[in-house]
Amino acid sequence: MRQLDWIILCGTLLFIVVYGVWKGRGSKDMKGYILSNKDMKWYTITVSIMATQASAITFLSTPGQAYIDGMRFIQFYLGLPIAMVVLSITAVPLYHKLKVYTAYEFLETRLDLKTRTLAALLFLVQRGLAAGLTIYAPSIILSMLLGWNVYWTNVIIGVLVIIYTTSGGAKAVGWTQFQQMIIITLGMLGAFYMIMYLIPDNVSVMDSIKVAGKMGKLNAIDFSFDLNNKYSFWSGVLGGFFLQLAYFGTDQSQVQRYLTGESVKQSRLALLINGIVKIPMQFSILFIGVMLFVFYQFTTPPLFFNPVETNKIVKSEQHGPDYKALQDEFKLVQAVKKKEVYDLIDAMRNNDNVKVKSIQTKLDLSESKIASLRKDAKSLMMKNDKNSDTNDTNYIFLNFVLNFLPVGLIGLVLAAIFSASMSSTSSEINSLATTTVVDMYKRLFKKEASEKHYVFITKGATVLWGMLAILFAQFANKMGSLIEAVNILGSLFYGTILGIFLVAFYFKKASGTATFYGAIISEIIVVLCFIFTGISFLWYNVIGCLLVIILAVIIDTIFLNSKRIESNHASLK
Repeated sequence: MRQLDWIILCGTLLFIVVYGVWKGRGSKDMKGYILSNKDMKWYTITVSIMATQASAITFLSTPGQAYIDGMRFIQFYLGLPIAMVVLSITAVPLYHKLKVYTAYEFLETRLDLKTRTLAALLFLVQRGLAAGLTIYAPSIILSMLLGWNVYWTNVIIGVLVIIYTTSGGAKAVGWTQFQQMIIITLGMLGAFYMIMYLIPDNVSVMDSIKVAGKMGKLNAIDFSFDLNNKYSFWSGVLGGFFLQLAYFGTDQSQVQRYLTGESVKQSRLALLINGIVKIPMQFSILFIGVMLFVFYQFTTPPLFFNPVETNKIVKSEQHGPDYKALQDEFKLVQAVKKKEVYDLIDAMRNNDNVKVKSIQTKLDLSESKIASLRKDAKSLMMKNDKNSDTNDTNYIFLNFVLNFLPVGLIGLVLAAIFSASMSSTSSEINSLATTTVVDMYKRLFKKEASEKHYVFITKGATVLWGMLAILFAQFANKMGSLIEAVNILGSLFYGTILGIFLVAFYFKKASGTATFYGAIISEIIVVLCFIFTGISFLWYNVIGCLLVIILAVIIDTIFLNSKRIESNHASLK
């Protein structure tokens, strides 16, 4: 990186922290600190909702996911628009009517205290771990750029977020996210432009799209039904619907965003626009990864995208020569594949379908050889160091940014990734602190105290959760593709939480006790499915949710029947 890149990056980070502290000043009571005095307009809420969901993981890992796996990850979001409509009709007016600070307050009103506490605890565990992942994502960048220890980098990023989030609360979070999304949009547009610009002049945009399609990267929709298939139309519409319903309807990091709306109308509008915009936004980010794949058909990519691990193996006296031999063979295969891609373009331009299929067969063989060489390279890395990180999906986009973007644009793209991380993390620790104080401290330990006292405790909880998020981030490198890891983590808990809320909303005769035990059993079964089966994680949301509802009804029925039998026995006596 050049001096201009560092100026842009550091200037952006400093601006976000200072702006957040300044914008959030004056929050003296709980309503001001937690809900920004409920004065947010729909456009600010919309950006805040999107920024909370679109962490650095989205912009760092998603292009790499598309590079490896194509566009099929887009199916993950197919249930989102439906979920936004349902929540706008049901949850938004209810939360506003009850004037709650957290979603979980409603559960005590409808069910009981222990069920409210259980749902809050499940959220705290899930979101606390996820906050660690959002901190870790940009830490990869600095550790790779400067050779810093990634653990200390996690600390630096986390502390920056803690400063302005603790100082300003929800208002600081909401307004900084508005600025951060502008930076993110500019950075990603700049990166996409450079990818298209660097593709050879004799390859048109349509040629690039057709090459991506013929090489299996435009696999956006898959209608096959298979529970073990991670991404399909059915898992996206059904499993994704349950996941998004749980995330936006019961996860305090999102609920708190639209609770800041000045009216039901403003909150509803924000959710509905998010439902419209999110899929095209995610499609665009995945498409960047697909075009990056096309770019690397004409420019030889690294055998392995993580330069830290590559340098380690290259310097190894025992395994370095073998790795270099793999690199040389990789370059030869890549050169052959490049010619095959050009031949494919000529055949497509001439509408020679027979030749197209023949070349596709050759390309499949070349891709298999490359996959085999990459597998051999990873095996060598593990032989050299059993603690090596052999999943380089998260480094693919970053590698391009650092090696091919011009001076200035590198700093802007890195600033975008940092901004995304900080915006998401700030929402997370803000909501974690809110839930800790409102649903735990204020409800269970100190029911009567001044507003000043609760604001002070909430600030302390923000610092504490920020520190815990930094701690969780130290283990994130063991979780592979970050975009998948964060969604798998959510799916382990969201189904159960959603089931609790659906019972509260729609099963008026269900008791809190039945729901409580149904939720515990459901969560255990979901975790067992994760450990012992190959079921796609999106289905965990469906399984967990339905189990809570079914078990709550069964337990209540058994309980009522036993009561009825006891009553009959008593009357006979």
